[in-house]
Amino acid sequence: MRILAVSFAVLLSFGAAASAQDHAADVQTAFARAQHLKRGINASEWFAQRGNYPAEFTNRYTDAGDIALISKLGFDYVRLSIDAAPLEAAFHGYGGQNNDFLPRLDKAVDTMLGDGLAVIIDVHPQDDYKQRMRSDNEAVERFVMLWRSLAAHYANRDPERVFFEILNEPEIYDSYRWDGIQARVAAAIRQTAPHHTIVATGPVWSAVSDLLAIEPLADGNVIYNFHFYEPSEFAQQGATWSVPYWRYTHDIPYPATESSMQELLKEVPDPVDRFQLERYWLDHWDAHRIQLTIDAAAEWGRSNHVPLICNEFGSFRDHTDAQSRMNWLHDVRTALEADGIGWAMWDYRGGFGLVHKEDGQPAVVDDAVVKALGLGGK
Repeated sequence: MRILAVSFAVLLSFGAAASAQDHAADVQTAFARAQHLKRGINASEWFAQRGNYPAEFTNRYTDAGDIALISKLGFDYVRLSIDAAPLEAAFHGYGGQNNDFLPRLDKAVDTMLGDGLAVIIDVHPQDDYKQRMRSDNEAVERFVMLWRSLAAHYANRDPERVFFEILNEPEIYDSYRWDGIQARVAAAIRQTAPHHTIVATGPVWSAVSDLLAIEPLADGNVIYNFHFYEPSEFAQQGATWSVPYWRYTHDIPYPATESSMQELLKEVPDPVDRFQLERYWLDHWDAHRIQLTIDAAAEWGRSNHVPLICNEFGSFRDHTDAQSRMNWLHDVRTALEADGIGWAMWDYRGGFGLVHKEDGQPAVVDDAVVKALGLGGK
């Protein structure tokens, strides 16, 4: 009996050692594949953010010429946002006018791969889809099932260049609950796509503070992601989708000085809001402040021995001074690169865009953005 007990203990020890070796190998794989995600762009408002995606729209909004241009400019990957609702409809066979949603999506992915680009498959639902998962376990189960199908669908694509991002900006305020959801989805992905690298994130808005709130997954083949729009008073000035007073603001400079802000503060009628805007320059947002903020994310990655990317950062261009926007893009990009963190600008042709484009027409590249991103083309 003593011999059997010793033998069983040896087997357990061997199993634990093998498991640790497997995990270390998976982590090494994730670090190696993160090298394919150094300079990216978000293909937004194409298969997500709209609610309806008929072929006549998706075929012209972003086309093969755009994808070729992205590659030519020197990007190495595209983050492809995909709405959950038409995906579910397609997998369940009730797509209606979106019955061919998956074939069109496949064409986009394969065109990117054909042009030498890596692709992050980013599940990017409408807000209500995410918010249901805050308390509805059936909504979570629905999401897990979606990922099981989606991972199986793309399991035959090159795992070196196709990545699975669990969820864009989860909007789930309970970080413990989000940790559980993320772990369940990662396990579902592994059931049907055992070799692909997963992209995980923190709860709520995927900010640096959200990243610091999570525990890394048990799965080693994972890259961790955060988004960067700080300071939001600058990066999202003029926006109508979040803080109400932002719609009043325009031409806020970066970096700011007291004299440059005096007239701009008068644009905001409410004194509380005006104080919030005043804090933007009181907090001395500049290249050094941005670097220190991103350093906090980098330190989390080092402490947990995991690779990081920042696959959203950008400045809303419609109401922003052009030179200030270039200053900010440059400072964020160089801060990320100083910490060895790959990035993706938001976005290709939307309100934060790299290009100006009318549907069906060739894109006009903003050369100043290309320069701010440190790109020189291929």
